Formats: sequence, structure tokens, C-alpha cells
Amino acid sequence: MLSSQEVLHQLLAELDMSVKSFADSIGYSSAKIHDLKRGKTRRFSDDLIAHIVATYPVISRIWLMTGEGNMYGKPSTDINQQSSTGNQQHQNMLPLIPIDAVAGYNGIDSMGVLIEDCTFYSVPEFIAAKAEYMIRVSGSSMYPKYSSGDILACRRVPEITFFQWGKVYVIDSNQGAMVKRLFEVKEDPTVVLCKSDNNNYPPFVLPKKEIRSLSIVVGVIRLE
Repeated sequence: MLSSQEVLHQLLAELDMSVKSFADSIGYSSAKIHDLKRGKTRRFSDDLIAHIVATYPVISRIWLMTGEGNMYGKPSTDINQQSSTGNQQHQNMLPLIPIDAVAGYNGIDSMGVLIEDCTFYSVPEFIAAKAEYMIRVSGSSMYPKYSSGDILACRRVPEITFFQWGKVYVIDSNQGAMVKRLFEVKEDPTVVLCKSDNNNYPPFVLPKKEIRSLSIVVGVIRLE
């Protein structure tokens, strides 16, 4: 997996452009791209990715976001607008998507996920649990329940009106995408309490109105 700085370096080399010429070509701030190149900014922002793929639609969004896969992806519709051919090809298979793309997968943001950029896997147990997609855990906040690198099977919650308190959810909010256990706050029904299984990460409250999409975790694959 490439770092964001390595992704940018490869992209500039492939396009044979300087930071300034690249910034001019996509109509973006060269100073912000310089910050990314120097490591002051750790990842491509959604806004920068949107500018890049609008100008160079063959560049893979997933590659820009994660540094995984191929630089080039095929222009396509959002993953929620799959063609019937794609549905047949990936029947009984689940896409593995970056956690940062959860919002796009759930149809909340315009970023979306390109179906051609996703790797699909057949996991009968996940299908039986009615999972809709998978993500890879990053970080140790949910250890020992989940370790970094674990694959989680997720099922979308279409309406954020009912919570199974104590269950693990993938939450996309104004604070970003995260995996947490959710608990009721009886004193304030407008918020939920987000807890990590790792005690080194303190719990915090999250206003329900800031939750943009929600999925419940229904399974896990762990590699030793």
C-alpha cells in the first residue's frame, strides 16, 4: 500500500507535470498539493480527489484514497447504480471498500465508489448474514474485539431511528468514518455514546444529527 505522498509522486510522474502545472490543470491550490507532497497533509482530501477525477476520469478514486490497487480505473457510475451485467457478475459476492468510502457506498456523498475499483469476495457466511459490503479495520481502537487488518462484514441501516445498544457499528459522521459500539444516553436522546473496546481510547458522545450513514457489523475475518 502506497502512502499519499507516494501516490502523488507516481501521479505527477505519470502525467509528467510539476505540482504547479498539475494544480493548474485541475483548478486547485498548488499550495495545498505542496503540503501533501511534503507530508504536511497526510491524505488526499475529498475535494482534491473530486477535482482530479473530474479532470482525469481514468484515475482510480480508490487508488487516490488508499494507495491500493491500480492507478487507472474505468469511468463508471456510482456503486449504487450498478448495471444489470455487473449485478449478475458479482451475484453472491461482497465488495471490499475503503472505510473512507463508506459514505459514498451508502449513497450519502457524491464521491461514491467505482464498482470496477472494488475487489469482490464470496463469503457464504457473510451472505447468509445479509451483509452488503466489507471493510478492513485500520487502527487498534476496537482491540481485542477487532485488530488492524481484520475484515468486517457490514449491513446498512436504512433509517437511523433504531439502535441495538452495545452492538458494533460502522458510522459515517461529520467526524469521519469509524467503528464503535453505540450506547444510549438516557439524559439526552439526541446523542449516542460511542465507545471503543480498547480502554486507551476514551468514549465520546455524538449527536445523532451528525450521523450521515450507519451500518451494523455482522461478521469478521481475522488473519493470524
